[in-house]
Amino acid sequence: MDYVSLVGIAVGLAMDAFAVCITNGAVCRRDKVNVRFALRLAFSFGLFQALMPVIGWLIGKAGESLISFVDHWIALLLLSYLGGRMIWESVKKLRSGEQEECRADDVSLRTLLALSVATSIDALATGVLLPSAVGAYSGTLMLISVAIIGLVTFCIGFCGVFLGKTFGLLIAGKAEIVGGVVLIGIGLKIFIEHMFF
Repeated sequence: MDYVSLVGIAVGLAMDAFAVCITNGAVCRRDKVNVRFALRLAFSFGLFQALMPVIGWLIGKAGESLISFVDHWIALLLLSYLGGRMIWESVKKLRSGEQEECRADDVSLRTLLALSVATSIDALATGVLLPSAVGAYSGTLMLISVAIIGLVTFCIGFCGVFLGKTFGLLIAGKAEIVGGVVLIGIGLKIFIEHMFF
């Protein structure tokens, strides 16, 4: 197994989750972003980044064309919806004169699952190609591969939450708008990469 390639793939797959973790860390008050919150986000993103390649691997080559046909649309729609909702809520608060409140307790399970699916949808297609990319042709090697992908995503996501917490002060008052724009931008990036590259 080519571990260098595998870690490279894992880091590449984790970048969208990393950006979302930074965003969530930034939109919360500093005192509300804690280890428990970071673990919750990092675990969810890591779990989905590990599960999606397994699903892709099980679907196999037969489902590759279907996956590549819809994955970028799903990511674009989910992330645009969530980002648009964040922007809308922030604009409403700013118009009413409310102070921006911490969203740490507002990241519902449904929202977290939607973010996890949207940021890991490209890993679904990767699962079809992963065995040949890293030489993981047996089931055991494939499980080791996806465990590494999940672990890398978990670590990067965990750090991203606290990176967002640190830089959240720079965008205080407009953090939800910036966060919404970032989510929409990630959706567009995934869509453009799949459509044109």
